[in-house]
Amino acid sequence: MNKGKIGVQMMMLKNKVEELGAYETMRKISELGYHAVEVSQIPMTAENVAEIKRASEDFDIKIAALSAAVEPMLPGMPGETLTSDFEKIVNDCKTLDCNYLRIGMMPLMAMGNKDTIIEFISKAEEMAHRLAEHGIELYYHTHHLEFQKFDGEYLLDIIKNNTTKLGFELDVHWIHRAGVNPAEFVKGYAGRISLLHLKDYRIGQMDLTDIDFQKDMAKFFDRFTNTIQFAELGEGNLDLKAIIEAGLESGAQYFLVEQDDTYGRDPFECLEVSANHLRKLGYADWF
Repeated sequence: MNKGKIGVQMMMLKNKVEELGAYETMRKISELGYHAVEVSQIPMTAENVAEIKRASEDFDIKIAALSAAVEPMLPGMPGETLTSDFEKIVNDCKTLDCNYLRIGMMPLMAMGNKDTIIEFISKAEEMAHRLAEHGIELYYHTHHLEFQKFDGEYLLDIIKNNTTKLGFELDVHWIHRAGVNPAEFVKGYAGRISLLHLKDYRIGQMDLTDIDFQKDMAKFFDRFTNTIQFAELGEGNLDLKAIIEAGLESGAQYFLVEQDDTYGRDPFECLEVSANHLRKLGYADWF
């Protein structure tokens, strides 16, 4: 039977890596039953790369993808980029036996303007061709902003239609937040995705205890319109079974559990809740 591989997006464990180190964090990931990770927002120092490699070998964890920016998120912002650190990033991929690299977000200065976005995407496409020479595929991670329309067409579709080498890491929570059915939308990207972010979508409980309705209606409406939360799998409203099957059918190989905010809950506990739900859905042999 054709099946995918379930893994963890390590962005949600960046504080655990600071506290425990990369090796012990990955040990805990393996104890929860996960055997693939995407590395994001973790400094790729020589020590961290060595520890990730050692943990990968000791705990049988596949490094599904690493993260890299094409250029700084803001002008002058520190951090590795493909523009400045191409060889180092390629070497990290080879050290960790990883063939997928993903861009977490477009530069903040590019957002909101079609021309600057297309300019950025052309740089990403050029970088995708360069990386392909080293056996590495480049993917662009989507949020909700890519669903603004220009002349009736989603920005994300414009990006897809203006690239051939660049792939897409679709995030099902953000697709749903954009008002689009994730299971249906994913099918339109068949052949252009290998990485899919699994993240549920929940309407959170409103806390009104500190609101004076005589004076704070603006505060009330701000809270009212911002009750959307990132949820553990199975604790939100998404049809995850349909989404996973559509992803598999469309070429996704890695299904990465992610939660941008755990609202004070221990992220390892959140990952356990999500893993148990995926097993209940019938994906135990994907771990």
